[in-house]
Amino acid sequence: MPRKARELAPVEVKRLTTPGLYAVGGVAGLHLQVTKSGARSWILRTTIAGKRRDLGLGGYPDVTLALAREKARDTREKIAQGIDPVAERQRLRSAALAERLRDMTFEKAAEAVVAKKQAEARNPKHGKQWASTLETYAYPVLGPMSVADIELAHVKQVLEPIWQTKTETATRVRQRIEAVLSWASVHGHRSGENPARWKGNLDAVLPAPTKVSKVEHHRAMPMDDMHDFMLALEKRKGIAPRCLAFVILTAVRSGEARAATWDEIDLAEKVWTIPGDRMKAGREHRVPLSAPAVELLEALPRFAGCNLIFPNTQGRKLSDATLAAVLKRMKLHETATVHGFRSTFRDWAAERTSTPHHVAEMALAHTIKNHAEAAYRRGDLLAKRAKLMQQWADFLATTPAKAKNVTAIRENKVAAE
Repeated sequence: MPRKARELAPVEVKRLTTPGLYAVGGVAGLHLQVTKSGARSWILRTTIAGKRRDLGLGGYPDVTLALAREKARDTREKIAQGIDPVAERQRLRSAALAERLRDMTFEKAAEAVVAKKQAEARNPKHGKQWASTLETYAYPVLGPMSVADIELAHVKQVLEPIWQTKTETATRVRQRIEAVLSWASVHGHRSGENPARWKGNLDAVLPAPTKVSKVEHHRAMPMDDMHDFMLALEKRKGIAPRCLAFVILTAVRSGEARAATWDEIDLAEKVWTIPGDRMKAGREHRVPLSAPAVELLEALPRFAGCNLIFPNTQGRKLSDATLAAVLKRMKLHETATVHGFRSTFRDWAAERTSTPHHVAEMALAHTIKNHAEAAYRRGDLLAKRAKLMQQWADFLATTPAKAKNVTAIRENKVAAE
């Protein structure tokens, strides 16, 4: 037991300003510590489980002498009962932190995940789609709930009403709920299994998406209708029809063409280089330009102060709906879509030419799913793709022949790059 010091009065404690450690009496081991900076705090020197410990009891004068003695007595009483005050303090702090973490609602967690997705996405629409689907389908059930309390039954309550009628949407909602709950687990807001996980979880209570919904592909124009369509498209005035024609000639995605700028085009080399941040795969993509594609570009007007190739009347990028409107005005919107022209191109390459699979896929900027093949295929086969795109342009400009319908792409072989 520490020797009991003389019990100092409050006025005596107030005068202790020289750096050092002063026993103030009243409770064995209670000291006032004065640092070189002039800061003063209460220290209780004691022994816990045979080890010497200095326990802080707060700063002076916020903690008065009387309160410091009261705290010291309570602490000594706990130690006498076998309670470690430091361990108890840590336990209470952890409990308070856990309680705060439990306050994280699904909606708050989702907002954090959506913000992360928006920061990562090349297309701002992606983050908006996340927010929209969660607000529409998940928030009514899960929004105000603590993420720690969400179980399989709650996830089922969200998904079951739309699983068979809006299967594709429901699948995305499930994936997004799973992502939100995974984020919550990583950040300490919940523990245990993720109730939105599919394999070994929801697959036991919901039918497989492929069993309840057929995949709806983009409507694509039959390849033998393309010649007449291109002639009709050429007669239409305006920047949108020209952009649609460019999309078809290059077999690119609509957004890649609508955002194209003049500094991406090398007319001398007949190459359009699309930056990686505008590509779905996130990698730079070179597009060989056929003779008709170059002619189309050369015929376009250039607008002062605007670098876009296909700007709208306000000098901004055309919307996807603008290109779709061209098809609607031509009364073809029920039989074809803008994105469907890529399917037409792919069908033509497969059925009317002997183009190798990987050349056609690279022309469409599709990612090679076979990692081993992707590792070895480092070139972009530009010369072979240039040959293919010129043949596509020639096909579009030629009236379909009833007797002969196969283009021999290998007639003029191009050396492998």
